[in-house]
Amino acid sequence: MIACALSAVAASRPQRADASLPVPPTVAMPGSPTIPDSDAIADILNTPVPDSTLAVPLLQRTLISDVDSDSLAAAVMPAGIDTPARSLIRREKVDLDNVVKFSAKDSMIMEGRNSAYMYGDAKLDYGDMKLEAEKVSMNMANSNVYAVGLPDSTGELIGTPVFTDKSGEYESETMSYNFKSQRGFITNVVTEQGEGYLTGGRTKKMENGEYFLQNGRYSTCNDHDHPHFYFQLTKAKVKPKSNIVTGPAYMVLAGLPLPLAVPFGYFPFSEKYSSGIIFPTFGDDYNRGFYLSNGGYYFAINDNIDLALTGEIYTKGSWGLTAQSSYVKRYKYNGSFNISYLTTIYGEKGNPDYSKQTNFQVLWNHSQDSKANPNMSLSASVNFTSSGYSRNDLNSYYSPSFTENTKSSTVNMTYRFPNSKWSLSTTANIAQRTSDSTLTVSFPNLTASMSQIYPFKRKRAVGKERWYEKIKLSYSGQFQNSLTAKQDVFFQKSLVKDWRNGARHSVPISATFSVFKYLNLTPSLQINDRMYTNKVRRQWDPNASAEVCDTTYGFYNVWDFQGSLSLDTKIYGFFQPMKFLGDKVKMIRHVLTPTISFSGNPDFGSPFFGYYGKYHYMNSQGEMVERQYSMFPNAVFGVPGTGRSGSVSLSLANNLEMKVKSDADSTGEKKISLIENFTVSQSYNFAADSMNWSNINTSLMLRLVKNFNLNLNATWDVYTYQLSPTGTPVRVNVPRWKVGKGLGRLSSTGTSFSYTFNNNTFKRGKDKDKNKDKNRRRRGSDDDDFDEDYDEEGDNFAGNNDRRRRRGNDDDSVEMGADGYMDWSVPWNLTFNYSVNYGYGTFNKKKMEYDGRITQNLSFSGNIQPTKNWNFGFSASYNFDTHKLAYMNCNISRDLHCFTMTASFVPVGPYKSYNFHISVKSSMLSDLKYDKRSSYSNGITWY
Repeated sequence: MIACALSAVAASRPQRADASLPVPPTVAMPGSPTIPDSDAIADILNTPVPDSTLAVPLLQRTLISDVDSDSLAAAVMPAGIDTPARSLIRREKVDLDNVVKFSAKDSMIMEGRNSAYMYGDAKLDYGDMKLEAEKVSMNMANSNVYAVGLPDSTGELIGTPVFTDKSGEYESETMSYNFKSQRGFITNVVTEQGEGYLTGGRTKKMENGEYFLQNGRYSTCNDHDHPHFYFQLTKAKVKPKSNIVTGPAYMVLAGLPLPLAVPFGYFPFSEKYSSGIIFPTFGDDYNRGFYLSNGGYYFAINDNIDLALTGEIYTKGSWGLTAQSSYVKRYKYNGSFNISYLTTIYGEKGNPDYSKQTNFQVLWNHSQDSKANPNMSLSASVNFTSSGYSRNDLNSYYSPSFTENTKSSTVNMTYRFPNSKWSLSTTANIAQRTSDSTLTVSFPNLTASMSQIYPFKRKRAVGKERWYEKIKLSYSGQFQNSLTAKQDVFFQKSLVKDWRNGARHSVPISATFSVFKYLNLTPSLQINDRMYTNKVRRQWDPNASAEVCDTTYGFYNVWDFQGSLSLDTKIYGFFQPMKFLGDKVKMIRHVLTPTISFSGNPDFGSPFFGYYGKYHYMNSQGEMVERQYSMFPNAVFGVPGTGRSGSVSLSLANNLEMKVKSDADSTGEKKISLIENFTVSQSYNFAADSMNWSNINTSLMLRLVKNFNLNLNATWDVYTYQLSPTGTPVRVNVPRWKVGKGLGRLSSTGTSFSYTFNNNTFKRGKDKDKNKDKNRRRRGSDDDDFDEDYDEEGDNFAGNNDRRRRRGNDDDSVEMGADGYMDWSVPWNLTFNYSVNYGYGTFNKKKMEYDGRITQNLSFSGNIQPTKNWNFGFSASYNFDTHKLAYMNCNISRDLHCFTMTASFVPVGPYKSYNFHISVKSSMLSDLKYDKRSSYSNGITWY
């Protein structure tokens, strides 16, 4: 490396007195010894050079600082020669503000005192200006610098000039620059401005940092030599990091000029967070006409919150407004909201098909950082829309929200009292059913809870734990206020008469004792208290032959309690397979957990408690019938059941595991779950006068494969059915085993599961490891310099400049495997969501049994990427009643480097439609697009 520095200090640049006169071999000073000529200096430096030329050898790497005639003469003057008293060389001031530092890897030639030529990765620094090129010529007499690239052995141009200053980085073929005037001239410039690149043409740099360009190109494509599209600029003015103002310009696509021209153009850029206009997109809809949408204004309020107000308008009268905002407070909270209002008009006013709808949507998400307040938290997930919003919003046609029948919203705030067992929370819930516009609103909901405590535990225990110290209790209190109504009449409901509200207090008390070492005895008591504000009394009006209701408002307590005593233990069984069956299975273990419990409660339907009433009426057969009713029919937390209870329950839980040999485990063995859990339970009520047996309940859990469990719950009916005098089936007190119909009949069961298949599903462990290595190779690169100089998107221009113009399109690169063949892989995934439920259907009078009915739901979605840039996806649901696809949405996308193309379509069902979209990726040129869409009401026949 050869490095030099030329200072701007006065008298640092010697000049000949008369450049027109021939230079003598020696310069004689009156009364002084003879000074060696240039040949003598060259001999001292051991480098032969022509006359009037000073060359610095490459290997010697001499540093010459603040070069002038005196310092140079002193450096090469033989010993014993005195410095001349006077010099015939006069000095000149150089009008530069900074030191000029320059270097080169190959060689550097200095001609006379003013010119220097640098070869091989030459670098020149002057203040904030930096210049890199393969060849740089510098003339300090007029402060000019000229830089150019040179062809390599293959004839390709390398080391093209790269100019950097405060405004950015500029690459070119040739470049001239004047230090004094700070003006320059550039040919075939390449510079990044905003989200795009300015290339080509002839460019003048002005002293104020602005650039004037002629015959340039502006594009967001980073293939600078052959961009996929660009705007041909006849002339332009560039204000770096601010804007580009152009004269007449036209678009060129794939090298073909298009008849799309503009008399002038304006491309603004900003690296600052600022407000601005959001340019609308345009299109057409079959029913609503041409439209402008998503246009408005963006407000950069501050660093913590923003706001975007946009709207849409259609030529047939429809319109809409949207407000979107995101907010964040570091280490505190973050969230966003979206409020939309939409007015949709179909048909012409006065025609029978004319309709006008108004819909709205409110989306709000809020989350709090756990470090912000350890005692209080606030979270929100709101998705509230009116019933017709998804059907009228163009952006919802091809999104999962289009098929959602239910939507839910929740806002929750919880406060945990410091150093206490108490916590308080409030919740607001909204559930929507869009099929019939039913709303269920529950607000406010208050919950106060106390975690488990041991009230009799000694603070300073001495000796063994006493029996009463094991008593534990907790508390939970709730207040709830809810209303279910249609959307159009919701606000017409009365707060007192129509809203359901109430409070509930619950106190569970229990203790666990060890009996005979292996048995666990647990007595417990559950106390519940409900508080309501109205009571309904009913009586029969014989004149009107109808039931009459009388509602009174006040404060009413409805309480109940239940006591129980349970006993449980664990029984272990082991089985070792015989040796002739092999030694792979080492042991099988069976864990049986029997539980027997006794529970009881009084008859809360008796008149003593006052929760139920009775009246008598004459039925259609002329018989006097007694009817019992609840005085709290709309109670939020219900009422205690009728009838005494004194039951004994038996439950058997099973777990079956197997231990096998395994080379993959460090211990040499592993456990396999055969049956994770299988539980059977039933109870018998001694206090009931009939129907003493309860239904048999079973539950099963199996671990089939990794990350997939099968859960199956079932109920078995133990009683038979007969027909009443009116011909309706009724359950009678005749167990099935007494009439030879078995122990029980399956009355209900069901399960649901979801699983995703992908590339690694059917691969073994070694194949999966190979796939991981393959992905790592894809992320890596054999060229370390390339990784350092370019990021994944190829937008970093700080590295080896000789590669910039040769890059082309990196997306088309071919990945090779270790065997030298193309590494071809197709990422894919397929997700199934399936649920099946079995229950009683219609009653079969011949068999005197209910026929079974199976309800199934299946939805599936998938995605496949056959190449790096192609992507196919779909989602669908299947209707087992009609044996058809209920809904299907397909998406195809193609990455076109600087463009993106998507096609979405619904091929089946009542919402058949399609949407095609191709546009520039850059957000600044997002309106450079083409859209073609249909509406589900077009009546298109697909097949």
